[in-house]
Amino acid sequence: MGIKENNLPIPNAAEWELKAQRSKTTSLTTLLHMEPSPRALNLVPTTLLLKYGWPHKEAGFKYPANEMSFRQTISGKDYSDRGFKVVIDRTNKKILISFNSSKVSSRHSVWLEEVERKVGLGELNPQPYWGFDDLFHNAGTKLINCFYVQADSRKDKGVEYFSYNKILQLQKFSIDNFLIALEIIVF
Repeated sequence: MGIKENNLPIPNAAEWELKAQRSKTTSLTTLLHMEPSPRALNLVPTTLLLKYGWPHKEAGFKYPANEMSFRQTISGKDYSDRGFKVVIDRTNKKILISFNSSKVSSRHSVWLEEVERKVGLGELNPQPYWGFDDLFHNAGTKLINCFYVQADSRKDKGVEYFSYNKILQLQKFSIDNFLIALEIIVF
């Protein structure tokens, strides 16, 4: 389609955003990227990664031996196996990330001991969040007119070909529907 893959915070085709995915993949689609508040604290690299991170699976190979990761998929329905969950606070109009050490899977017991040593096992402090207004503005700017396209792919002599077989046109981002989806969908 002539549009290079990008992570720009603006629509990638004038006023239209294109989200494309191979039809037989299980990978998730990123709607947008937005750092959590309080932004001045730079929470992801200074708190979450340093205090709650774990060794990257490619540490010592593809990355330096001390490379850390905090990559995980979380939802509002259930806690992740590392004890994190999305919490919707409609009163204060925030989407928060919550930590509950009692929900951590036993397979992460060594990691949990490290977290306890570094910061204790209480709630995240400060607690990362996204304000409804900020989120609505960013999502509304990027996703107000969006095409979601799925394609079958095949390779022939080292060249990948796509057959676009499904397309959805999305318009008018709804913060209420987005919040409901966060609460009920398990990723």
